[in-house]
Amino acid sequence: MIKIILLCDFGEEYGKSLLRGITRYSKDHGPWAFCRMPAYFREHLGIDGILQWAREWGAHGIIGQFYHTEEIQKFTRAGIPVLAQDFKERFTDIPNITGDYHEAGRIGAEYFLKKGFSHFAFYGFQHIVWSRERAEGFEERLRQAGHMVHYYEHNEGAPADVWYYKPSVLIQWLRSLPTPIALMTCDDNQGHHITEAARHAGIRIPEDMAVLGVDNDEMVCNLSDPPLSSIGLDTEKSGYDAARVMEQMIRAGTCSGPDIVVRPTQVISRQSTDIFASQDKYIVNALKYIHDNLDKNLNVEQVLKEVPLSRRSLEKRFIQITGYPVYEYIYHQRIERFTQKLLETDMTIFEIALDLGLSDSKNIARQFKQIKGVTPMEYRKKYMLAKQGATA
Repeated sequence: MIKIILLCDFGEEYGKSLLRGITRYSKDHGPWAFCRMPAYFREHLGIDGILQWAREWGAHGIIGQFYHTEEIQKFTRAGIPVLAQDFKERFTDIPNITGDYHEAGRIGAEYFLKKGFSHFAFYGFQHIVWSRERAEGFEERLRQAGHMVHYYEHNEGAPADVWYYKPSVLIQWLRSLPTPIALMTCDDNQGHHITEAARHAGIRIPEDMAVLGVDNDEMVCNLSDPPLSSIGLDTEKSGYDAARVMEQMIRAGTCSGPDIVVRPTQVISRQSTDIFASQDKYIVNALKYIHDNLDKNLNVEQVLKEVPLSRRSLEKRFIQITGYPVYEYIYHQRIERFTQKLLETDMTIFEIALDLGLSDSKNIARQFKQIKGVTPMEYRKKYMLAKQGATA
């Protein structure tokens, strides 16, 4: 029986999702035995204490969170493979459970651009890799579109810190931003900070400020007022993959292995971003009409009936604000709605197509593959490990 120490924060959705993937792998390929250690055991026992416990228990491997300054090599010298969750920085000498953080930032930027925003901000931590790289991806995409990003990045922070409830530098910064503004945060916890600070500052969400988080931690997102939109991650699948890599290292007698990359899936829209931002009321009306009627097999002619513009004028103004022609915008939004239904329901491809007002399921499946690079069923299998019971 393989014995694994799990040194993680089990209070947050990210850690719980990893754990679900790991335990599913153990049920498929085990049985495994787990020793769950809360993250504070890093400080309570120290590396030497955890290593001693691992030896006494006969642990075969460790999956957990470690500070980058810790002497992680003590485990590998003892022949115990380690998979490190990069909650501060990536390790170079052991495999990491990391993420495509730049892509998450780009997804956030693209989402806001399609809503017509021209002012953007990012809130996070400069000294943490997953925050820093999400900010870089966000800014990179926005600079391509000709926009700049306002930053507030504090250097240190603790989960128990509630300074954002009081008059603070953060509130001053929020009040200084141009409106309407699209603000992405490094994760959902920081997104909740912003919605709370904005309420105390008298800033309306989403009218003055649209806020987007990352992780799709439903408890935190729904605790926020208004509920927080967020970028979902394939964390559970990555937990499954992490367990597979750990078993491979154990059986090969090595402490080397590939990094596990947690990838962003899609934006889950809630009320914190339920707005289209533009001074052009005709384009705002067109955008609202498109999003309200995606299930009716829309075309450009139907959109034209909603605004008193010629097709040429509509297309020109639409491209200026969203970066896309009307048809292409509808096309991409339909695929995003299709993707959401793939991940959130058990409907067949044909049923989802009908739900979107489409009679040709083969055509949308072909369009889906052009954008996502895989078929709808391959995508569902890849990202829906828990719901579908897939084995990655």
